[in-house]
Amino acid sequence: MPPRKAKGTVVETSTTKVSVSKAGAASKVESKARVTKRKVVEADPEPDITSEEEEDEPRPVKKRKAPVKTKVEAEDSAAEEEQPKTAAPKKRRVTTKAKSKPEDTMPLAERTAIASLKKAMYIGAHVSSAGGVQNSITNTVHIGANAFALFLKSQRKWANPPMTPEARDGFRSLSETHNFEVHKHCLPHGSYLVNLAQAEKDKATQAYDGFLDDLQRCESLGIKLYNFHPGNTNGDARDAAIGRIAAQLNKAHKATSTVVTVLENMAGQGNVVGSTFEDLRDIIALVDDKARVGVCIDTCHAFAAGYDLRSPEAFAATMTRFDDVVGASYLRALHLNDSKAPFASHRDLHANIGTGFLGLRAFHNIMNYDALAGLPMVLETPIDRPGPDGKTVEDKQIWADEIKLLESLIGMDAASAEFAALEKKLHAQGASERAKIQDQVDRKGAKDAKKASAKPRGKGKKKKAEQESDDGSD
Repeated sequence: MPPRKAKGTVVETSTTKVSVSKAGAASKVESKARVTKRKVVEADPEPDITSEEEEDEPRPVKKRKAPVKTKVEAEDSAAEEEQPKTAAPKKRRVTTKAKSKPEDTMPLAERTAIASLKKAMYIGAHVSSAGGVQNSITNTVHIGANAFALFLKSQRKWANPPMTPEARDGFRSLSETHNFEVHKHCLPHGSYLVNLAQAEKDKATQAYDGFLDDLQRCESLGIKLYNFHPGNTNGDARDAAIGRIAAQLNKAHKATSTVVTVLENMAGQGNVVGSTFEDLRDIIALVDDKARVGVCIDTCHAFAAGYDLRSPEAFAATMTRFDDVVGASYLRALHLNDSKAPFASHRDLHANIGTGFLGLRAFHNIMNYDALAGLPMVLETPIDRPGPDGKTVEDKQIWADEIKLLESLIGMDAASAEFAALEKKLHAQGASERAKIQDQVDRKGAKDAKKASAKPRGKGKKKKAEQESDDGSD
């Protein structure tokens, strides 16, 4: 038995028994083992160990490589490698870093057969693609959806690694296994960083490159629709910004072959392009290949921008206006979101279906509008809720339930007791949030009105006072 090494930086978890015929050979083995231990300590001063065990009985030396693998190497390798003849301390790895994986395999809801619905409404949600785009398919099945959206890469950074062949092939294979027609009912969302209206040359190039990379990923996956926010003028003239957006689209269309770039309508905040149907029309007018461009109507954005969807009459008027200004043939998808903010507030605050200012009747209108059949309809509603420990957790059951709720509205009589009960229940659930946002909107409106009505200063103020005096007013 070699003596235990005295240094405190190494903890032995086992003893070794070495049989040698010569004392010199035993000394060499012991020396090599000590060198190996020293290298391990230098490479990994805090090994990934949660418990240390010492065995009472010695056991034969196993053939193992002296260098200890890192945690990542241990995760990625399942095979044991051939090891040298010298003894090395055996250390137990108890904790490992979990890899990104799809949601639990047990579905929260079963997918509804489209043929069983009175109208072919393909409803889903924007699911996670963490760990690879192929996981988005499993995550879609998990919530019982027939359509889905995803990010094709990180939407919050410019530099992203290329898609792996495994992710690409896995996506195609799983979409076929689960009967998803991804060329029709998958709607990837563009990066929030990309602004195709950017005027500054370097930033415009960066935006275009990121945009084109996503289109190329779509085509490698067999996806035909790609949704994105039009852009921001950054204070420049709107017409000029619209011209730059269209120019970037024309360039991207020439560099690709099949994917349709889908403009999303916006809520009308600041310098954002796309809050009016006229903005969308003007971009499309400048696109050379009209077959390669379309529109996604976000219900929350439309409502916030001043397009009413709440009553059957208001909904019909809005859809007629879209047809007159843009053209119904360009409508390729919908984002289904209620609104925490009131009508024409220009605030982009998504609410769960039926709990916001839009209300359940707006979604009944959508679910029973024949022209929308066959289009991908994607939920982007909130699913965060407090967990048992007080921390925020994502509850995918919310999406699963909302999909079934929307499907149940197809063909439902809006004058029925069933609909009235649903509407009342959901309206009550969102009451406190609506009141809070309404108060914010009212206070801001009062503040803006006060600013607008403030008396002019300086000469203008003096001139106005003189005019009032001439009029005989106080």
